[in-house]
Amino acid sequence: MTEPGLFELEAVVVGQPKRSRWRRYLGPAMAVSTVKGTPLAWVTYPDDTYADVTKTSGEFIVRIEQFGPVEFRFTDAADREVGTAGARGLIKTRQLGLRTEQGRQLLLTRPGLLYAEWDLTETDPEGGPAAEILGRVTVSTIDSWIGLQQYVVEMDPRLDASEQRTVVASVICLHRLRRPPGGSGAPA
Repeated sequence: MTEPGLFELEAVVVGQPKRSRWRRYLGPAMAVSTVKGTPLAWVTYPDDTYADVTKTSGEFIVRIEQFGPVEFRFTDAADREVGTAGARGLIKTRQLGLRTEQGRQLLLTRPGLLYAEWDLTETDPEGGPAAEILGRVTVSTIDSWIGLQQYVVEMDPRLDASEQRTVVASVICLHRLRRPPGGSGAPA
């Protein structure tokens, strides 16, 4: 029996790999793994404008390009756009607007500044009747001394693989907004 693929799981963990406090870390910036800790993919930042997500086998999954402080574009190996993410307003990490490869609009919204969860919906949760929750992202600190973060990404099984790819890529963007390269260790 084979293990399910990265975009066939209902939950994954996107986080900064644990590292020594005493030695320089040279590994990937982030890892995507199962909730039990099996690595599925690596995230590397070749420079400050983009990130590459590759399977642990080395197979390319998606490139995340950053345009300005809060706009992101996701491209596949053929350099085709397969999704976007962007934030608006004063608090950049309160809500990310996502667009999937098929054009489906999704929102990743945190109810307030003190919350450690973002809900994935198709409509703005504050814009009217209760929005249907299609997923949830919960952040936690796994090493408070050096400030390592991890995000548990739960997704509704009705999301297809390309939609799940967009959600996982947007969580990497969310981390980048909360912890910009060269910024302070304090999360936004």
